[in-house]
Amino acid sequence: MADKSLRGRLKRLFSTNVIVRHAGGRQLKVADTNKVQAVSDLADRYTKLYSGMAPYGLARQKATSDRGQRAGLFSDYESMDSDSILSSALDIYADESTMRSEYGDILQIRSEDDNIHDILHNLFYDVINIEFNLWPWIRNMCKYGDFFLKLEIAEKYGITNVTPLSPYIVSRIEGDDPVNPHYVKFLVEDEENKYSTSPGRQLETELENYEVGHFRLLSDSNMLPYGKSMVEGARKVWKQLTLMEDAMLIHRIMRAPEKRVFKIDIGNIPPNEVDNYMQRIINKMKKAPVIDKDTGDYNLKYNVQNITEDFFLPVRGGDSGTEIDTAAGLTFEAVEDIEYLRNKMLAALKIPKAFLGYEDEVNAKATLAAEDVRFARTIERIQRIVVSELQKIGIVHLYAQGYEDADLVNFELKLTNPSMIYEQEKLELWSSKIDLASSMKDNKLLSTEYVYENIFGFTAQEKNDVRKQIIDDQKREFRYTAIADEGADPAAPGGSGEDEYGEDDMYSPQKTDYYLDRDKKKKKKVRKDELGPEGGSPEGGHEGAGRPKRPTKFGKDGSARGRDPLGAHDMKKGGQSLALAHLDRLKKTFGKSELKLLREADSLEEEYKREVNGTLNNDK
Repeated sequence: MADKSLRGRLKRLFSTNVIVRHAGGRQLKVADTNKVQAVSDLADRYTKLYSGMAPYGLARQKATSDRGQRAGLFSDYESMDSDSILSSALDIYADESTMRSEYGDILQIRSEDDNIHDILHNLFYDVINIEFNLWPWIRNMCKYGDFFLKLEIAEKYGITNVTPLSPYIVSRIEGDDPVNPHYVKFLVEDEENKYSTSPGRQLETELENYEVGHFRLLSDSNMLPYGKSMVEGARKVWKQLTLMEDAMLIHRIMRAPEKRVFKIDIGNIPPNEVDNYMQRIINKMKKAPVIDKDTGDYNLKYNVQNITEDFFLPVRGGDSGTEIDTAAGLTFEAVEDIEYLRNKMLAALKIPKAFLGYEDEVNAKATLAAEDVRFARTIERIQRIVVSELQKIGIVHLYAQGYEDADLVNFELKLTNPSMIYEQEKLELWSSKIDLASSMKDNKLLSTEYVYENIFGFTAQEKNDVRKQIIDDQKREFRYTAIADEGADPAAPGGSGEDEYGEDDMYSPQKTDYYLDRDKKKKKKVRKDELGPEGGSPEGGHEGAGRPKRPTKFGKDGSARGRDPLGAHDMKKGGQSLALAHLDRLKKTFGKSELKLLREADSLEEEYKREVNGTLNNDK
């Protein structure tokens, strides 16, 4: 029977390390929490070439050997962190990766569901305190290549606390299960019981994949299953630079001081007595000895001259005469070797020299702006790795709180890129595209369809979405204009923008909008489609709603004038031009009157009388 506890369900969820959820239609959303798509079957160089180990079953032995090798690397990284350049480089990586956005947020959270947004905001800003903790996390990840974060999970509450783990004591186990090759777990060495001799001691603790957030810099397959430090490429050059700097300092200390040349005139002293004479002269050059009151010994530390550095030369004959000359020290001005090694180390760090205070002449091929863009890409790669693992932490938190299916991946996380030049280049590119599109449309050279497809690269779905959004913008602009001119909101209840049912003609509901339930006079939330799960209307439909009656057509039996209103059918048969039925109807409408014979003479006489009467009236 399957384990239905929270830990059992989380273990099944992260068993393949790739979470696939349906996002609507034929679209899928994949959360690759373990970077399986990037480094699934890439083995390290030693295992590929020299090892005959079986692919499964020896993961623990390999983890033990890797731990010893990594400890040697970590020792070098600790020494490198004491170097001023490398320490500043690690600080710069962390500083640039945790820049705040224009709204003051380090981590930007986006989700279509407001509840998910609020839950994740509470997790990252209140529980994990990412504003303070993210900086040391990224610095340690760049320093060691790995950073481990233990997650404390509670059912219905999600992640309640996180604890950083030292990379010295954590081992990642992969490929230990032949049935599920992507199964991952972590071994944490128990430092408290490490030297205990009790028989029941536990030296290691196993943690499942969902209990550990493993931030790792995946840039070299030879370092798998761990990450590669950002300073690993500079490790060899750093050792060479350290040796070269030490040699330069020792050489300068030993050879730089000036020395004196004492030329003592020995006159006619026999050769066998010259040494004794020179020794007496040398002793006289010393300061008088001081007796230490505690020990009673002579204290010669106040010696003015240094016999091992100064030269005492006896002279006679033509070079007679006592004199003191100065021998200049060795001037060591050539530092090309130091600069060469330093430039190699800076190249390995991928940080512009100006950021570290080594600002050289800027030429046309490598300006500071171009260097800033290249460095921004390096920071962007670090941020993608951090965001990927933060997404895994967010999925665990949502799943523990009861979210499932597509809601688990219904959010996006983003860190702010620090490069202003990088953003300016994007804006300039979009500005150029917009100007070109406007020019094409104004000059009627190409259609809007061509501009959308070839300049902006929109798909068919994106083009339809843009057109709908433009229509919504026009409706919204009309609404604002109506509010400004008339003082009434067309979209308000009872406004000019509603139909007889209270629906807003200016706006169509989207996935997270609300529509009005006319029966209960309440707003219901639209979830899966535009009209809601009930089709946008109450059960049984609205009163008076439905398909309208079909109107009568001219020339049919149901029309007001019958099937043959002009009598065309009867005319073809030689009958009367007017249908008999219609003639009878017309007779009924005339009413009854007396028959009278009409004569032309009577009408002329009446017309004559009217003219005469009109003339007489005018004369009066």
